[in-house]
Amino acid sequence: MTALPAQTPSADGAPPHDPRPDDEAAALPEEEQERTEEARAAQRELVAHTPGFILNQAASIGGSLVGGAQHGVSGGVARDVFMGRTEIHHHGPAAPAVHTSGEIPGALLDELAAVFVDGPAFAAALERLREERVLVLAGAHATGRHTAALMLLHRLGVPAVYSLSAETSPAELAGRLTSPGGHVLRDLPLSRNRPLRETHLYAARDQLRKVDGYLVVTVENSPFLLGATPSEWVPPDPAAVLRAHLTGRRDADAEDLLALSPVRDFLARGAHRPAETAAFAKLLAAHDGSDDATARLVDFGQAAVEQQCREWLSDPDTSLRDKAFLISLAVFDRAPYVLAAELADRLFVHFQRLQHPEQPPEIPVFGLSADTRLDRARAVGEIRDEDTEWGPVPQFTAYFRKEGTPGVLLTEVWTGHPSARPALVAWLRELARDGRPVVRTRAAAAAALLARADLPSAVALLINGWAVSKSFGPRVTAANALTLAQLLEAPVVLRLLTQWCTDGHWARRWTAIRALGLLAPLRPDLASPALSALAARARTGSSGKAEADNLVESTALLLSVGQRRGEMLAELVRLLHHDTAPVRALALAAFVRACDNAEEGALVGWYAESGMYEADAARDLATLWRTALGDRAHTRAALDALHTWVRVAARRADAAQALELLLPALVVTADDHKRLRHELHTLRAPDGGPRPPVADRLLDVLTRTTETAPRSH
Repeated sequence: MTALPAQTPSADGAPPHDPRPDDEAAALPEEEQERTEEARAAQRELVAHTPGFILNQAASIGGSLVGGAQHGVSGGVARDVFMGRTEIHHHGPAAPAVHTSGEIPGALLDELAAVFVDGPAFAAALERLREERVLVLAGAHATGRHTAALMLLHRLGVPAVYSLSAETSPAELAGRLTSPGGHVLRDLPLSRNRPLRETHLYAARDQLRKVDGYLVVTVENSPFLLGATPSEWVPPDPAAVLRAHLTGRRDADAEDLLALSPVRDFLARGAHRPAETAAFAKLLAAHDGSDDATARLVDFGQAAVEQQCREWLSDPDTSLRDKAFLISLAVFDRAPYVLAAELADRLFVHFQRLQHPEQPPEIPVFGLSADTRLDRARAVGEIRDEDTEWGPVPQFTAYFRKEGTPGVLLTEVWTGHPSARPALVAWLRELARDGRPVVRTRAAAAAALLARADLPSAVALLINGWAVSKSFGPRVTAANALTLAQLLEAPVVLRLLTQWCTDGHWARRWTAIRALGLLAPLRPDLASPALSALAARARTGSSGKAEADNLVESTALLLSVGQRRGEMLAELVRLLHHDTAPVRALALAAFVRACDNAEEGALVGWYAESGMYEADAARDLATLWRTALGDRAHTRAALDALHTWVRVAARRADAAQALELLLPALVVTADDHKRLRHELHTLRAPDGGPRPPVADRLLDVLTRTTETAPRSH
């Protein structure tokens, strides 16, 4: 056994004193303590190490948005391209769009039809589709609306059903409907700058009549359906879904199966998502009457998970060390097993100090094998590649068999066993100081789960302490915790962040500013409120250098929100024209910072792929470029960002073409022309080599605009 010195909890139940406080540099002034970390790197770290069950609750997560961007249209220039004050019509050959559509296999449709249940809204939607040929089907997340869309087309008896790319914009919709039969566009992303209008549906309907086709567009309930009246999708009753899955497989004893106690309990637990009900139905169809088969039905579902977690924590026969391992595994679910095991023993020490303050804590050097510990925890392990800064590394990764276990277990500890809070809080504070990013991020994720269960306590005992620290690490942990708490729909988090943006304590302001920047790319619908809060802070004009840099970085992150980039550009232009000097400076600095990024999914890539084809977005981007280049406080940074775009153009033909079309819109005065010519002429490759050929092409573009460039006054 390894003995550690005892620590005594305070009389008020607060965590015992830790000789390594959160605020490791409390004696240092802000200017000496402050460290700068690029916000994009912090965002990548947060996404990389946050448990999947948290990120999956954010509507925007998935696809290219995880990387901070959503890619748009690619291919040749075949549409009008708008560049600020200059409208250029480039009529080039249209390259075929990539992944425009694909036929859904008929066997898959037949398989779905065999178990599909209409639901209360299906008949009305089918009749409307038959008459109007185009239907917008709106409903909540994970309610089966895509399957319903496929079945609507299947019931019409169309010869084939085609799946359209989600990258199809509303304006392009009619042009994609070239084949007879059915078409489905799944989860069309909409925004203020990209609404689905009634005119888009009229054009689609006319085209569908020509080709004898039908179209169903599925969307989440959205305010950006302008004049388009959707059909509301309501999922079918879970009992009907169970019956449908038993039909043809267990006709003879279907009623007996449905009468089983675990089945009645499942149906009594309220509404289930169709996919969850289908999974339970598959288990039920395989039921052979054995005790093991019945046990599998009993174990299915959230109620079983909740009951299991309560039993684990309240069972007097489960050792304190085993309980510490369960809690640690909940925090490090789907992370390397060694982390859960190592840090479980640290939690065990805190539990021992809390329960037996008179005895020195002891940790067994050797104990049960990993397989035995995982089996007791109803968990499994497998070898998986874990990403590191040096590349993928094989690791033995552990996770609970039931996906919802981590959240349920941590919530039960926090709300059902408040006497354990002092030890849990001390342990999470310790994790927040760990040198490993995955450990710090998991501490933030755990705090977010606790905040969803009891926000006032989580803020008071954990998040606020991190947020007011003069040390950089704890503040980042607080920002991550609040970001993830909002993703989990914890109450009033957005209001808290907005208030903290103008709080009297500089560290709370820093924390809130960073959290808003991290949150918006994960929740695009919050990009506008985030920008409003950041601008409100800038409007006071009293930020120090570190806070001002944080404001710029967080605001720049708002331009990584793929679905809202056009909207964010428009908001920045509005701030240029109708706000104070500090807010104008923030808008320009954030725009330039976002432009000075050559990573995949950056603003330059989005602009080349889709932004240049959107009239409003192209105009606003040109306005921001022109203003930044002409503002003496931002000219140098803007020119450096332009170098980045040119270097991207050197390796991407679409970026080169976009820059050629953008450049004339940036030449308003003779000084503009002179400045840009000098920068392109003196540009060198990153390794100091000769000027890239694309710079010569851009110089030629400038030369051709010389005769029309206005003279400076």
